[in-house]
Amino acid sequence: MLAVYKKEIKSYFMNMTGYVFVSFILLIAGIFCTAMNLKSGYPNFEYALSSMGFTFIFVIPILTMRALAEEKHQKTDQLLFSLPISVPDIILGKYFAMLTVLAIPIGIICLYPLILMLYGTVHITATYSAIFGFFLLGAALIAIGMFMSALTESQIIAAVLSFGAILLAYLMGGLSAMVPATALASFIAFTVCILAGAYLIHYMTKNSTVAYIAAIAGESILFVLYFVRPALFTGAFNKVLGWLSLYDRFNSFIYGIFDITAIVYYLSVIFIFVFFSIQSVEKQRWS
Repeated sequence: MLAVYKKEIKSYFMNMTGYVFVSFILLIAGIFCTAMNLKSGYPNFEYALSSMGFTFIFVIPILTMRALAEEKHQKTDQLLFSLPISVPDIILGKYFAMLTVLAIPIGIICLYPLILMLYGTVHITATYSAIFGFFLLGAALIAIGMFMSALTESQIIAAVLSFGAILLAYLMGGLSAMVPATALASFIAFTVCILAGAYLIHYMTKNSTVAYIAAIAGESILFVLYFVRPALFTGAFNKVLGWLSLYDRFNSFIYGIFDITAIVYYLSVIFIFVFFSIQSVEKQRWS
């Protein structure tokens, strides 16, 4: 894993990817810090962080699009598979390398509250809690972007998929308010999600039987619940969307709450999508 990690870190800074990623985050951080903290006089640096969340929509795809897609396109993945390291080691080496690139601007941002202290009172505990939450949000989105890169050998397609997934995560809180709260609307939405999940299972495993069983089982349970207790579905999908929203979870840190459930949620998202990436590469390795 260490060899892959070193190779990836070196590759990010031998081209412009790492520099563009770090520079863009610091540019946006500087703009919002100047506008909100220095010009407007707000002592809460976490307000600047809350306005910076949209930057991940653009920079995470740039960082993750080449993680696995480039290896498949250039056929260097076969070279990696020939090395005496496991697929999980390869994926974790790449993931930790991207986390390190993310940690560079985050580490520099950690200096901002100390600078602001020269001009007034800063709530250090709340500020660094928000910075930690911002890092976890980025780490979760990187895991999602890496999985998207594992699905294709085209960097462009990987970037578009990552952009779409992160944009959806960014808008999810607002979308939850747009979905009708009726039981039928929730039923239809859950049906679409089950079918999408079955398709993903088929794509990951290339096993139609497993995908059909998952779809039939999921739909059967959904039908039974809907006809037995339709009241359960009223507003249910809206609540699920709100609960799953990565960005809404970050708001807890912005409001000065060190939310343990949000931390567990982010770590769970990281684990799930890293696991998906491993399974996707394993499937392609033996196909």
